[in-house]
Amino acid sequence: QVQLVESGGGLVQAGDSLTLSCAVSGRTFSNYAIAWFRQAPGKDREFVAAVAWRGENTYYGDHVKGRFTISRDNAKNTVYLEMNSLKPEDTAVYYCAAGAIFTNRLEYDYWGQGTQVTVSS
Repeated sequence: QVQLVESGGGLVQAGDSLTLSCAVSGRTFSNYAIAWFRQAPGKDREFVAAVAWRGENTYYGDHVKGRFTISRDNAKNTVYLEMNSLKPEDTAVYYCAAGAIFTNRLEYDYWGQGTQVTVSS
């Protein structure tokens, strides 16, 4: 079993930056690709970014390319999502997920509880 705990969410203004963290425990961290998804009220959960097992590859959703950066520290079993130039439309609950496959689909095996990010205009 793998446990994921997100942190770092909050209320910010448009144009601000915020960094989310995802602490992973339970199994060998480097065996898993890690992704961030988000879900706004009334909308489907959508892909934000993913990082491969050793951080050698990353993948971003079109709506965050150039603004968000995903990284992982395998020594700390933690993945980060640095979010810059935040927009009100980035407001959502952000989830991290772990899985054996590096993908932008919802096919991850383990999920965290989420952290709220609210961007005011």
